[in-house]
Amino acid sequence: MCTKQIRSLIAFFCIFLNACSLNTKQARSGEHEVLVNPQHTYQTIEGFGASDCWTMQFVGKNWPESKKNTIADLLFSHEVDAYGNPKGIALSQWRFNIGGGTAEQGESSEIPNPWRRAECFLNADGSYNWNKQLGQQWFLRAAKQRGVHSLLAFNNTPPVHFTKNGKGWSPGGDQYNLKPDKYDDYANFLVEVCSFFNKQGLAFDYISPFNEPQWDWKAPASQEGTPAWNNEIALLVNELSPLLAKQLPNLQIAIPEAAQLQFLYEKRGYQNRDNQLNDLFSSTSDISICHLSNIKKAAMGHSYFTTNNLDTLIEVRQKLKNYLNQHYTDLAYWQSEFCILEEHQDLGGGGNKRDLGMPTALYVARVIHADLSIADATLWSWWTSVSPVDYKDGLVYIDLGADNKSDKDKGDLRQDGFIRDSKILWVLGNYSRFIDPGMMRIETQLSNPTSLKEQLTHQMVSGYKASDNSKFVFVVVNYEDKNTSLSFSQFLRERTDLQVTCYVTSKDKNLQRTKVEGDFIDVPARSVVTVVME
Repeated sequence: MCTKQIRSLIAFFCIFLNACSLNTKQARSGEHEVLVNPQHTYQTIEGFGASDCWTMQFVGKNWPESKKNTIADLLFSHEVDAYGNPKGIALSQWRFNIGGGTAEQGESSEIPNPWRRAECFLNADGSYNWNKQLGQQWFLRAAKQRGVHSLLAFNNTPPVHFTKNGKGWSPGGDQYNLKPDKYDDYANFLVEVCSFFNKQGLAFDYISPFNEPQWDWKAPASQEGTPAWNNEIALLVNELSPLLAKQLPNLQIAIPEAAQLQFLYEKRGYQNRDNQLNDLFSSTSDISICHLSNIKKAAMGHSYFTTNNLDTLIEVRQKLKNYLNQHYTDLAYWQSEFCILEEHQDLGGGGNKRDLGMPTALYVARVIHADLSIADATLWSWWTSVSPVDYKDGLVYIDLGADNKSDKDKGDLRQDGFIRDSKILWVLGNYSRFIDPGMMRIETQLSNPTSLKEQLTHQMVSGYKASDNSKFVFVVVNYEDKNTSLSFSQFLRERTDLQVTCYVTSKDKNLQRTKVEGDFIDVPARSVVTVVME
């Protein structure tokens, strides 16, 4: 081959290689560099949870052991399969509902749906029956056995024997459905229940004796519930606190489980039931409980009705964070209950109609991201873990078959049925499975920052680290209909000892372990990806 031919051939290959390089750059045109500052830390994460209401009373008591264990593994397991894919989402908090006795009342409870009634350990004669709530007890043990970090007991009503109208719901008005002379009896009841489980090796870490006290919970009743004034909350807490301090000194009281976040920090026209942090935690308040030693230092609220409009999503969480930073620096924020209630175009409506796929799951991922990264939540909890209804309220769903999703007649479903996991389950797992209690959120952002509102419809990223810097976790939510890619090259250049693994939840993947090659991490359209470095 002559010299001229060789030069021509070399020139051709140079043009070819430049073209390949250009194509590669064009293929990566949507990529972002993730900028990480692990020295800038925010809140310390306490966990991710869900509750046993109300389905576990039947599933845990009557269903075959193999199916109960399947559900327990989905919720609590830390194990992986032969390919390294998680078997479950490893919830770190489990919420146990202490029932008020409407199940024993049956139809006379005037709660039409038996799936929403609850048994009570206390009999009318004052004796206790510890064989009640056996289904829920089974799952409480399953949670503990699988390593759930903390257990919380909560109740929606006092026992019906103590209420003003003998029901598990309010007789009307806005005050507590508890007889004035039963505060001490009710406090003793709560201590008795917690003491029983403590002796079984199932010690509760927290007790939450009020649930959404802003709502009236009156007839027609759909579940157990009662309103309560802030001074009524304080009255019961003052009865309960010394009893726990004496008998169960490690058990903390968690309040107030506000129905909406705004009830925590401002007046909302709900006299004696709003502005709860000021009334209950301010040292200048006449009903303050901040001096009690066994009060959990957390403002507990529910994210309901603040998630549909993005401006509201951002504003409410910024206001809550600023309020806590200004007035109560010792209080964390616990987002202690959420499911889909609001109407939203991304969901094809509101809570009605269950959705096992990604649309609702991505919506939930955005709420989790907002609560963690805007409001600095230290705990985030879903409402009900297992749902038998055609509604967007479950992590796992049960039914009698693909076409049987009615909640009107589930007699057979109380004994057995089909189990269906949802993408909500796995998307929550993108957080709960990898962000361990005790990890700290760290400064993390994309190299081409956009407005906070734009991020919530495009890409969201948050980062977390172990206290000894041995593990870093990043959760990426891609809300868009197109693939993208991320680079952690700058961060990894400083930490060459870290091994990188990704777990992808998308329309066809459930926390699927993905091998990382090169500097880039692929993020599929409409997906949530967890990047683990350890």
